[in-house]
This record gives sequence, C-alpha cells and structure tokens, in this order.
Amino acid sequence: MPPAPRRFLPSTAALRALEAVDRLGSVTAAAEDLNLTQGAVSRQVQTLEEQLGVPLVIRRGRRVVLTPEAAHYAADIRGALQKITQASLRLTVNPTGGSLDLAILPTFGMRWLVPRLADFARRHPEVTINLTTRLRPFNFASEPFDAAIHFGNADWPGTAAMKLRPEAVVAVCAPGLLEGAYPERAADLLRLPLLHIETRPEAWAAWFAEHGVEGAQVTGQIYDQFSTITQAALHGLGVALLPDYLAEQDLATGRLCKAWGGPTPSPGAYHLVWPVEKSRDRALLKFRDWLATQTEDDERLPR
Repeated sequence: MPPAPRRFLPSTAALRALEAVDRLGSVTAAAEDLNLTQGAVSRQVQTLEEQLGVPLVIRRGRRVVLTPEAAHYAADIRGALQKITQASLRLTVNPTGGSLDLAILPTFGMRWLVPRLADFARRHPEVTINLTTRLRPFNFASEPFDAAIHFGNADWPGTAAMKLRPEAVVAVCAPGLLEGAYPERAADLLRLPLLHIETRPEAWAAWFAEHGVEGAQVTGQIYDQFSTITQAALHGLGVALLPDYLAEQDLATGRLCKAWGGPTPSPGAYHLVWPVEKSRDRALLKFRDWLATQTEDDERLPR
C-alpha cells in the first residue's frame, strides 16, 4: 500500500488541538487541557485547515465553533488518537511480551475472571492483560480493545468468537415481597413488580415463554448492572432474574427466596470475541487457549 499524501497525515499536535476543541467546546478549555496558550491552539487548528484545504471552524467574534463536518472528523480522529496512546502504552509497559486490552462484563470480571488471572500470570508472565468494563457491544474499529467478553449470540459483525458457557437464571425476591402468598404458577409473577436488566430487555419475556406463558406484557424498573438489580431485590423492590451463581449466597442465607421455579436456561451464551484481523495476535492466542482450559469443567460460568 503506497504511503498517503502528506496533506492527509497532519501532525499529532494539530489533531489533538482539534479534538480538544470539539470535546471541550472552546479554544480556552482546549488550551487549558493541553497546557498550551489559546493562541497556540488556534494556530494548530488554522494550520490543519490550511493543510486539509477545508474550513474547520466558524469564527463568531472571539468564539470559535467547529463546523458539523469538522465535528465528525474530530470524532473519527479521537478513536485514532486513543489507539496510538494505547499502542504506545503497551510498548512502554511490556516491550517484549505483548499485551491484551480486554473489555469485560462487570460481574464476570469481579466474580470469575480476575480471581483466576493469577494463574494466567503465572503461566504467561510475558503477557500483560488490561481490563476495562463495557456493558454493550461496540465497534472494535473505534475502541482500543483487542477482545471482549460478550453475552448474547456469536453475531458481532467483523469478529470471531469462542463460546464459553450458557446461562441459567432464577426468579428471586425478598421474602417479604410475597407476604406469605407463594405464587402457584409462573403467570402469577405478573402481579408482582418485575426488575429488568437494560442489556437484556427480553429476559423476562423469554423466562415466561419457557414456562408456558406466551405474549406476557412485562413492565417494571430497569437497572444497568446485576449488582444494582440484586440490591433492589434485596430491598423488596421487586422480582429479579439473576444468574443462579449470583443468587446462591443470598438464597442460602434467606435474604432472598425463589419467587417461582428453579434455574431456567437463558437465551444466548457468553463468548470471547475478537476482531478477525486480531486472530493471529500472540497475546490473544495465549489468553484464548488459557481461557478454554478454565471453562472446560466449570458448570456455572459467572457473567
């Protein structure tokens, strides 16, 4: 591939100036963020305009506002600057063994992955694992990740995947919520307040369908993580669908009780996913092979 023309490879300083103006909304704030003078930031943006040959800002008196096109451009280069930063950090921290930037689900990381990483570090001390939580799928092209732990189907565009484990959920609530009237059928739960995880909007509908209740109109409060929905259930705010491993301790102590039924299979499963172009990355291959050994005999993989 021939090198790009010089005009399409602006200096990092100019790109950082434009990105900061877009992110912070003013030249003054950008200058403070970059530890430069306002004049220096303005000159960088002006140089970038001259190099690209297109207007990037609208000057309104002493104010500078990015054009809509420049704002889109700034969003694109923000991802590129993040990748450069991550690549430089990886090289600095671990110049010989490589590293893996992994996006994880919060509960999976806290309950299962992190406690096991000591074993990976012992087996592969040459590889550095960097963890960041993400609740939703994202575009690998614009995020600085080499792989991710994902719940759902193996249909993430542009990725390869390794299935880890399915999930089973149990409907639980605080004992006081039932007030001594234990539901006789799954449909009886529709009379109670139901708690939802925003990343799995169809979870309750699938649970009811699994128990023969089709077309259930399910409403209720929405939570972003299992940690918060668990606390809501403990405080009597409603019935929650929790992975069975998460509910075990509170069920054993009596803080929670089963609202109806037992563990029920969830649609979807947990996967390690990675961009297809990363498939031969040495650090990723080592982590993937190790992760496979950790899940082979694990009946209940925490999520």
